[in-house]
Amino acid sequence: MKTFFDEIGINIMQSVAGLFGSLLFLGKEGAKNIKQSLFAIITGTASANYLTPVVIEFTKIENTKYENGIAFILGFLGLKGVEAISKKFFKEKVQDGTTTSNK
Repeated sequence: MKTFFDEIGINIMQSVAGLFGSLLFLGKEGAKNIKQSLFAIITGTASANYLTPVVIEFTKIENTKYENGIAFILGFLGLKGVEAISKKFFKEKVQDGTTTSNK
């Protein structure tokens, strides 16, 4: 079973940590709008699963004990975390001169 998830790029532990982080982010406000709540849960879980390795590589964290904690934080931040990471990443690329803006 684990090999199937590995093959499709899903890390169970990071996804579960992201799920709990996204549920924590919803809190009381989650019951007001079901569509937004489901979207927040899905994006939080997905961002934790797929962005945790990127963040670990980018920050050069070598201790694997921190992976699930980072996944939880990314799940909690959801789309806001994706925005912050992409702004930081693309800002540094622009400052390095390797990427140009299309303004």
